[in-house]
Amino acid sequence: MKKIAIIGRPNVGKSSLFNRLVKKRDAITSDMAGTTRDIKRKVAIIKDKQAQLLDTGGLDKGCELFDKIKEMSLKAAYAADIILYMVDGKGLPEEEDKKLFYELQTLGKDVALVVNKIDNDKMKEKLWEYYEFGTDAIFGISVAHNRNTVELLEWVYDKLPDEDKIVEEDENDTVHNEDDEELSDEEFFAQYEHDDEEDGFYYWDEEDGEEIFEDDSIFAENDNIKEYNPEDDNHIKVAIIGRTNVGKSSLLNALLHEERSVVSSVSGTTIDPIDETITYQDKQITFVDTAGLRRRGKIVGIEKYALLRTKEMLENANMALVVLDASQPFLDLDEKIAGLVDSNRLSAIIVLNKWDISDKQKHDEIIKEVRDRFKFLAYAPIITLSAQSGQRVDKLYDMILSINENYTQRISTSQLNEVLQRALRRHTLPSVSGQVIRIYYATQYETRPPKIALIMNRPKGLHFTYRRYLANKFREAFNFEGTPLLFKAKKKGER
Repeated sequence: MKKIAIIGRPNVGKSSLFNRLVKKRDAITSDMAGTTRDIKRKVAIIKDKQAQLLDTGGLDKGCELFDKIKEMSLKAAYAADIILYMVDGKGLPEEEDKKLFYELQTLGKDVALVVNKIDNDKMKEKLWEYYEFGTDAIFGISVAHNRNTVELLEWVYDKLPDEDKIVEEDENDTVHNEDDEELSDEEFFAQYEHDDEEDGFYYWDEEDGEEIFEDDSIFAENDNIKEYNPEDDNHIKVAIIGRTNVGKSSLLNALLHEERSVVSSVSGTTIDPIDETITYQDKQITFVDTAGLRRRGKIVGIEKYALLRTKEMLENANMALVVLDASQPFLDLDEKIAGLVDSNRLSAIIVLNKWDISDKQKHDEIIKEVRDRFKFLAYAPIITLSAQSGQRVDKLYDMILSINENYTQRISTSQLNEVLQRALRRHTLPSVSGQVIRIYYATQYETRPPKIALIMNRPKGLHFTYRRYLANKFREAFNFEGTPLLFKAKKKGER
């Protein structure tokens, strides 16, 4: 797939054009220079051809952070097949822009000069000043008002090879299936006639004084899991989260063995969540480097958008790498961030980064403090590593695969009930207000994370301490390391 890089100085509208081409508000945009820092990559559809679109940071000089942004942006340009060099049409041509444009032309790639912010017909006159760049591939557009972008898209389309066309299935090629023929109402409903007793049983409910039919087709054999998609097992979405400057971007770069995220000493370097997918042992792993989180009172400007994007990423993730700085005291903020993992029911690994500069003499004390502070992540294994030196980083891959297996595993109903009966014999359920509480059986009804239904006579009578006791017993019997284990108390006959 061909790569198209959008290059230019800060605040010329690169991210806005990126969003327009991918038809989604994916990149964060603002009036503040330097909003985009890392390279955003998305597939864009230009008519019926597809290409990988790269949104880059502004080419500006300044502090350490801006110098690194510029370096990564130019690397993206050199790796691209088509370059869209954007300038701000409201100002005069800059000598620095000309210099960079000529440099990019020497690469022998298809390069277009995109003059943005030509918002009306009167502004078109300013376009003539940019012909001194010496190129015929010049386009005056307005991304904000979606003006005159058709000609640019046609130019890009012509540069993309025909083999990048999207192949659509021809409706005439569909195989005719006799089963799809229209049936009469009688024939249609006849397909679904069955004997209820094959899929369930009747029992007498003493409380309600009536006979109830229990449909156990889902619960009895546990062959089907709610909304289960086997293909999901092979795709693991891993969010890297933590407060600012704990080394999340360094960890992503170490995992990918390339400089994918900008790393600097500037707090809050990462703004846009950056995702990258790799294949490891036939599994697809998508790592997402999220923006570092601060205390609510210190979140300003574009960081509010970054926080929203981080929360969106966590909602779509399966696993979280909770990154902590082992060289510094842990903060209450670390606990609040880790709480996002618990609230999103994600599998997790606690990563103690910067272990190479921590006080290794206090290893046991540090581990104990983590366990004391993050009791709600007691199921999460802990790994000590150094993203900067690469120490033990590669061990994360096997841990991720192992925990994903636990997160997606299905335990048969017979195995669950064997453990349940042992737990009940050891400690009987306490009665509530003189009422006897019974658990009839347990069954798993969902994965990612594993969810277990406890079929009871009085679901509200299940005390949280007994729920915790059962969780411990199931964890002793089955490998649920790294994953939360959820229980749902249900009454017989309740769907």
